[in-house]
Amino acid sequence: LDGAVLNVGEELKAETLPLKLGSRVYKLQGLKSLTWYEVKISYPASIPASFSLQLKKGDLESGLNRNRRLLNTEKLIFKTDNLDSINDQGGLHVLVTVEPEGFVAIPNTKEREFIIFNIVCDELLLGIPYHAWWVVAFVVLCLVSALIIPSYLPSYLLRDQNVAKQS
Repeated sequence: LDGAVLNVGEELKAETLPLKLGSRVYKLQGLKSLTWYEVKISYPASIPASFSLQLKKGDLESGLNRNRRLLNTEKLIFKTDNLDSINDQGGLHVLVTVEPEGFVAIPNTKEREFIIFNIVCDELLLGIPYHAWWVVAFVVLCLVSALIIPSYLPSYLLRDQNVAKQS
């Protein structure tokens, strides 16, 4: 097993693994105590593969394996304990394994030997990554605008309820 470092909030792009039984351990750095995190892998749909993520504490496997599979994405969501106890056990690691899945759809084409993927560890707030909160703020702003703006419009621009009932 080869190893690498995965810092919270930094996406590692264009990582590669052997497609047949490839695996790598990522040491998680920059974690905070008692905080929710999401480790997410995304990979191209053109290479049929099955990824697996496992959270490890030091050399021991953790019971916090809650994988969630989406289209071409594998997720692992977990909450950290007290970091002092985690660091005493050797820190937190994520084991990434990949296996081929399906078959090559193009005839007379050689199956790929390696798969390329991106991996990131993000801190979560209310189940949403910090970098995605601007989308939530924009949606709330749009909803508030949709409720407030009609009260300032002239009445002839608003739809007349009586005309709608007669139609």
